[in-house]
Amino acid sequence: MDELGYSEEEIEAARVLFAQPATFMMGAVKMDGMPAPTLPEVAFAGRSNVGKSSLINGLVGQNHLARASNSPGRTREVNFFVLAEKLRLVDLPGYGFARVSKSIADKFQDLGRAYLRGRVNLKRVYLLIDARHGLKSVDAEALDALDIAAVSYQIVLTKADKIKQSELDVTVDKTLKAIAKRPAAFPKVLATSSEKGYGLPELRAEIARTCLS
Repeated sequence: MDELGYSEEEIEAARVLFAQPATFMMGAVKMDGMPAPTLPEVAFAGRSNVGKSSLINGLVGQNHLARASNSPGRTREVNFFVLAEKLRLVDLPGYGFARVSKSIADKFQDLGRAYLRGRVNLKRVYLLIDARHGLKSVDAEALDALDIAAVSYQIVLTKADKIKQSELDVTVDKTLKAIAKRPAAFPKVLATSSEKGYGLPELRAEIARTCLS
């Protein structure tokens, strides 16, 4: 077992799983346009430009599966990706800093909330937080929405390679304390770097454990 509780067998099985074909399935702008809930799903949420697309690409080892953008707020639908015909990775609209009108931004965020409330096959939401900045007030609204929806969620710190290990340790500790009393929060924080590959084996193992065990 490593320090986060994953065995070598779990890490290797997850590596093999995520090395299998991953394809873009569809983007949905309404709940009734989403695919039937026939496979387990995990969703990725976070502030605009927190690195959701880069993380999804890093997990599956493909540079262009999820489309990253330098323009905040570009993800305006719920995007579904199928991995090995066994599970789906779901990219939710980013929140905050969107360069769109408030009414349009609210529409995207309302779609994300509707997905959280109405998706019976949703196993967990991974809420991405930039390791350089930690939890911000805008993230608290997302945490509240997840708690209200009663969906299991886990904090994933992105861009962990951009700060010193000592700073990262402080951010992890602060994050754990911030979510300690939140009812739907999973009590484990994963630090990752899509650029360096740091933390991705553990996140793959966590997703596999959540969806397939």
